[in-house]
Amino acid sequence: MKVLYVASEALPFAASGGLADVAGSLPAALKKSKTDCRVIMPLYGTISDEMRSKMQFITNIMVPVSWRMQYCGIFEAKANGVTYYFIDNEYYFKRNTLYGHYDDGERFAFFSRAVLEIIPVIGFKPDIIHCNDWQSALVPVYYSTMYAQREGYTGIKTVFTIHNIQYQGIYGKEILGDVFGLGEEHTALVEFSGCINLMKGGIECANKVTTVSYTYAQEILDPWFSHGLHTILQERSYKLSGILNGIDTQNYSPETDKAIYFNYSADDFSNKVKNKTALQAEFGLPVNENIPAMGIISRLVSHKGFDLVKRVMWDHIANADMQLYVLGSGDWEYESFFSELAAAFPAKVALRLGFIPDLARKIYAASDLFLMPSKSEPCGLSQMVALRYGALPIVRETGGLKDTITDSGDGHGNGFTFKSYDAYDMLDAIRRALGAYYDEDYRKVLTERALRCDNSWGKSAKEYIELYKSIL
Repeated sequence: MKVLYVASEALPFAASGGLADVAGSLPAALKKSKTDCRVIMPLYGTISDEMRSKMQFITNIMVPVSWRMQYCGIFEAKANGVTYYFIDNEYYFKRNTLYGHYDDGERFAFFSRAVLEIIPVIGFKPDIIHCNDWQSALVPVYYSTMYAQREGYTGIKTVFTIHNIQYQGIYGKEILGDVFGLGEEHTALVEFSGCINLMKGGIECANKVTTVSYTYAQEILDPWFSHGLHTILQERSYKLSGILNGIDTQNYSPETDKAIYFNYSADDFSNKVKNKTALQAEFGLPVNENIPAMGIISRLVSHKGFDLVKRVMWDHIANADMQLYVLGSGDWEYESFFSELAAAFPAKVALRLGFIPDLARKIYAASDLFLMPSKSEPCGLSQMVALRYGALPIVRETGGLKDTITDSGDGHGNGFTFKSYDAYDMLDAIRRALGAYYDEDYRKVLTERALRCDNSWGKSAKEYIELYKSIL
């Protein structure tokens, strides 16, 4: 089986969010399962010279963008045993950031047409084209309206994955033809609520639609989570399913991670506490291996549940015997809150604004507990990484958090959960987690259980292969 995996970002080349982690890991897992999966992405200006030096120029072609013909260079490289193709056009992609430009619609319309146009050139006709989020949602639309009957293109099936339904690619209808190159007869495919909605087009035209967790696939049928697309998804629910993301367990491994202070494993995690005392010393907090440490590594926005944290954490920190480590950036409101919290409780709270990958790993390794109170979370990777390093997640039961974390109150869980979006329910889960920490025998059981959780890509890859087979 041949799969062309279309992504607007992928590790190790370019990343801004979770899609890059998936595009950098899932294709390699599919390759291990005897599926020839190759990745195609834009050749961004942000890709390092080191990475560019590994690329080989194949050829160049001209790609139609409505009435224009635009240059398209094609490069190839290998990473983790996977072939990557890069679409080069400096006008569209030689910029300082991946997204957020006034012409993003045109940029990714070009990318989507290029994905299809290069298939005869690269000598790789896929059985499946697997697209991700709004940036490549036009690929199924273009395929069904322009390419499905062309010689050399027949029989290809398309899959469209929604990583976060909040970002849909919404534009005015007046550019339907001039930018996207679609005729009036195609308006119904991409029109929604008086606008062009690229994600809606992907949902309409793909053979299968997936999300990144089982629970999120159900949640986005509800108006609370769907950002308006629930009616479309309800009508197309027969093609919708959820497949849980995994993590790269070789990359995230407390046994071999060079970024953490001391290595450890599920068989012997006595060194884990040394990571805590080392982090305490680095941040200038009192060094005490017996005090519980709770980590937060996140974008500091209300979507991630920080309105709940803001409401109760000040009083909780004032009265609790614990330490809190926060790494992230986001809204001024929450950056200011944590700055004030750290200033008020310098012996209990450590804050670093921004994102420092090595420090994130140190916090995972040092933490006994890990807080993720998200309002919604399509999949979430941080809770799985926390488990990998033996930090017990405290999460709200939503999306992938619900699918990966079960409450320890039943004696079998791997973390602590709360259901309703309520600050005091969250606080109750934190207090139960602290109670478990002070039961030393139970804490060891839970830590080992967390370390032994398997959230690798192997299971997910098998589910994707079954999905692909079902439409071929």
